[in-house]
Amino acid sequence: MRMAYKCRAYPDPEQATQLGRTFGCVRLVWNTTLAQRHTAYHQHGENTSYKQTDAALTGWKKTQDLAFLSEVSSVPLQQTLRHQHSALQNFFAGRARYPRFKNRNGRQSAHYTRSAFRIKNGELFLAKHDTPLKVAWSFDDVDLATLNPTTVVVSREADGRWYTTFAVELDAPEPAPESGAEIGVDVGVKDFATLSTGEKIANPRHVESKARNLARYQRRMARKQRGSHNRRKAKRRVAVAHRKVRHARNDFLHKVTTRLVREHDVIAIEDLNVSGMTASARGTVEAPGRNVRAKAGLNRSVLDAGLGEFRRQLEYKAQRAGRVVAVVDRWFPSSKTCSECGYLLDRLSLGTRYWTCPACRTRHDRDVNAAKNILAAGRAAAREHAGDACGAGVRRQGSSLPRSATKQETAVVRQSV
Repeated sequence: MRMAYKCRAYPDPEQATQLGRTFGCVRLVWNTTLAQRHTAYHQHGENTSYKQTDAALTGWKKTQDLAFLSEVSSVPLQQTLRHQHSALQNFFAGRARYPRFKNRNGRQSAHYTRSAFRIKNGELFLAKHDTPLKVAWSFDDVDLATLNPTTVVVSREADGRWYTTFAVELDAPEPAPESGAEIGVDVGVKDFATLSTGEKIANPRHVESKARNLARYQRRMARKQRGSHNRRKAKRRVAVAHRKVRHARNDFLHKVTTRLVREHDVIAIEDLNVSGMTASARGTVEAPGRNVRAKAGLNRSVLDAGLGEFRRQLEYKAQRAGRVVAVVDRWFPSSKTCSECGYLLDRLSLGTRYWTCPACRTRHDRDVNAAKNILAAGRAAAREHAGDACGAGVRRQGSSLPRSATKQETAVVRQSV
């Protein structure tokens, strides 16, 4: 199992200068290689292999203009070529978008493999550095001196903070003791999550709570002259404000996902298309004014909730603990299906928060009812694929009038990683 330990780093001025030079070379190699790939493909119809880019990098170091590339470690530069090659493969396979050019104002990073670093007596030594890089190791159950990482990533965020990430290959941990509980989770924007037990987890709305501060810092930055020292300071304040929002969101998501995995053996969630939800909000041009602003507000709310990150954390924590995450198909009508008798409404508007089943006269909370239906569908999938720690997914098929959600069986089950 691959794990990563991320901690703060505190380079001295000389190390910061050398790392900054490394970041610049990494950015140059990435942008130049990407531009040449783009030209070769669109003008000559040729695909560029990793071997060709590696040979080009060797040639650049021998020229007078790019001889400074030899002043930094060659490993981060070669890793940059490998990452770009993988990014393009993912793009042509439909798994990712086209790689973008790197900017000097964003997050900077350099990847070091085992040949470019060593850990001696609990200290990290990087290639081309004479002194160890100071890191704030805060993992009490792991000793840095005994760590055997495969990769070390040194990064600098836009707010000026430095971080070091150690990637390690470890044996799979022992499964957590069984809790005997199962839960269905319906995520949303009004309430972050509604559980099948009836509990609702409030949405903290981190960006909304910090919106006034963010707007004030951005206005101050906009009034500064471009390229000036004051503008750089103002930009750093904006980055600090965004970092606080980001850390608060991650802290909230970690607490929620850890609790769900610790207390439940089976966790059923819905396969939401987060990218599709935000793309529809960004691409709305149907009516000017109010509708567009409403769509933009929905876009911000969806991204602020971190629904995609919530699922990612839930799945990797469940895998480590030996739990099952059952992913229910996104087209499963969980909200408008009665969890008591299985009656399916023809239509249920988004503004309707409560409804009464015409068949059994049960009064439903929209989100609680959806969570119960998600649990029923996920429970069936988990039983069929018992022992699959990676989880399973379920897709409803057959008649448009489903049976009771507490008794229905799934016709087709697909694997979900």
